[in-house]
Amino acid sequence: MLTLISHPAQTATDALPLVIAHGLFGCGRNWGVIARRLSDRRDVYAVDMRNHGDSAWTPTHSYFDLAADLAEVIGSIGGKADLLGHSMGGKASMTLALTQGDLIRRLVVADIAPVAYEHDQSRHIDAMRALDLTGLKGRSEADRRFAALVPDDSLRAFFLQSLDLRSDPPRWRLNLDTLEAEMPKIVGWPDPPGHFEGAALFLTGADSHYVKPEDRARILSLFPRARFAKLPGAGHWLHAEKPREFEETVRVFLEA
Repeated sequence: MLTLISHPAQTATDALPLVIAHGLFGCGRNWGVIARRLSDRRDVYAVDMRNHGDSAWTPTHSYFDLAADLAEVIGSIGGKADLLGHSMGGKASMTLALTQGDLIRRLVVADIAPVAYEHDQSRHIDAMRALDLTGLKGRSEADRRFAALVPDDSLRAFFLQSLDLRSDPPRWRLNLDTLEAEMPKIVGWPDPPGHFEGAALFLTGADSHYVKPEDRARILSLFPRARFAKLPGAGHWLHAEKPREFEETVRVFLEA
């Protein structure tokens, strides 16, 4: 089963647990602050998706695989949950909702649509492979070396959260070989049959181009109770760029 980071409810509650599925190259601990704050009235579980973090490395990475992993997690924590997924995790969450919707009460999809994308993230894999890990002792030194490969400060910091500096030698906690081989599936969409009749929130960054106006008809055909919201001043990494606004929007939706 996937590795879980548990955030037990701070106050006794009968609310269903919330499961958070991160995006490509991420990990459960990326969501630590938001998960802890949302655990004031419910149990929250942030997962490491397969081939990421401390979860198992596998030769496949299809959305049906990822959805099955999430179904196993939900089964282990009571059999029904609210589900929040960002980017790759959002596609995995949508796939689960369309194939085993009875496991999900409410669904939050963060900045992704049920469509195939043309962009390819393999260049980031190339950059991670190119980072010289020889004699690397600290994160500041890793950041200095990585800057020549990934100039964007925020993106570099995000990637470096998956670098295990305690390992000897240091290593990426990402199965780069599988992620590269399965990249067409990751940026694609499996088009599972079915509809999700539960409440769904499609929350996007106002400055992001991942969910376009023309995607709404497709979303509503699969998720007829979908609602749409945008966070001003946020891009694709909306939960990191506007964490309090993101958290409050999610909270209002889940508790409505």
